[in-house]
Amino acid sequence: MAPFWETISRCWKPLKKKYTRVRREEGSTNNLGREDDELLWFRDIGKHSSGDYSFAVVQANPVLEDYSQVDTGPQSTFVGIYDGHGGHEAAAFICNNLLKNLSRIAIEEGRMSDEVLRNAIAETENGFLRIVEDEFEKTPLIAIKGSCCLVGLIWKGTLLVANLGDSRAVLGVLNRPNNGISADQLTSEHNACSPVVREELRSRYPGDEKLVVFKNQAWRVKGIIQVTRSIGDAYLKRPEFGLGPEYPRFHVPEGIDGPVLRSDPNVYTKRLTPEDRFLIMASDGLWEHLTSQRAVEMVHMNPRPGIARRLVRAALTEAAAKAGMTYDAIKALGSGVRRRFHDDITVVVVFIDQIQGGGAGGRVVSVKGFSLSDGPSDLNDVFLLAGGDDPAGPSSSSRGDDAAGPSSSSRGESSESKPLIVDPKSGGDDDDAAARKGKGAAATC
Repeated sequence: MAPFWETISRCWKPLKKKYTRVRREEGSTNNLGREDDELLWFRDIGKHSSGDYSFAVVQANPVLEDYSQVDTGPQSTFVGIYDGHGGHEAAAFICNNLLKNLSRIAIEEGRMSDEVLRNAIAETENGFLRIVEDEFEKTPLIAIKGSCCLVGLIWKGTLLVANLGDSRAVLGVLNRPNNGISADQLTSEHNACSPVVREELRSRYPGDEKLVVFKNQAWRVKGIIQVTRSIGDAYLKRPEFGLGPEYPRFHVPEGIDGPVLRSDPNVYTKRLTPEDRFLIMASDGLWEHLTSQRAVEMVHMNPRPGIARRLVRAALTEAAAKAGMTYDAIKALGSGVRRRFHDDITVVVVFIDQIQGGGAGGRVVSVKGFSLSDGPSDLNDVFLLAGGDDPAGPSSSSRGDDAAGPSSSSRGESSESKPLIVDPKSGGDDDDAAARKGKGAAATC
């Protein structure tokens, strides 16, 4: 296996302020005005298989921990947002490997499905843990590197969304006949601030009074981390990667007997309809300041070019107001200092203009946040499956929102890797609604 840092560098180097780049698309017209935020990157408008997309990233940490990609082709679109914590390494690894794994497994199995997506995420997790095994003895802090993972795939008229952590995907659905817009939050946040999530954790480890602790104004697993599902975070998944008292922030005195963080995603599948107008995918830095409904209304009411940037600006304006500052004052701050007021934020808005694809003009490209140029995409191999099975199966939609554990879901979803086929008329939304308490609300603990 290649050395860890060599593997990471194949994606790209950690972004410090001196590497920050702002990209404005030629021909982009909107009323956002001149952009002078040195920590903001954006692709105001681009083409994907089913229409247009808009993409923006703003940095707050000394080193950007959000990694992201939009991969487009004639018949499919892949979006990935990887919100790292403890460093950028796990997020960079996911960015470099998840789509490769997905394409390879799909080709091997001759189909695309939620099971294929789950298996690709599991393989990515296992690949990162193998790196931790190789590096742990000489670099123990590799064990604290982790990342949330939010991915969306549009393929053959079907939307698949998978999530670990507290990023969020929201579908903008047109309400006929008044042409209003409503927010359908597709993902559950795996965060200990949710009472349902805390109860699920405690049910798995009864008697562990230190499993979830309120510390530093938030509920945290083992008093350390807020997210409850992730890729990486080996020190909270395997006992052999526990850190000693010389690392007090990450030391668990009582140790762990097994994984206290999960690495299995929730997966949502849906056949797209004409009422499904756009998808907003964003890291939790956006949702800390904007509700889902406000976000979809902004997208619905404003021009497409620059809409992701507009959402970022709205979140920064809210963050500034909460601190008694102005947006211009926030922009003047450097990386690191800005983290006191907002997190790294990544936003991708995917417009759904044609359900069956064909809108990317035959191009197969990968666009990564803070990259100066487009690159080749591993999505290309998936086109060999153009005649394969419908990933949505016979039903119109299904959810894997088992935030309270597999047994709690009234839909019968499971975290196991098996197809989700659910009758959309069967109802059973109570537990899912509880898991997404305050659906569409700005994320707070």
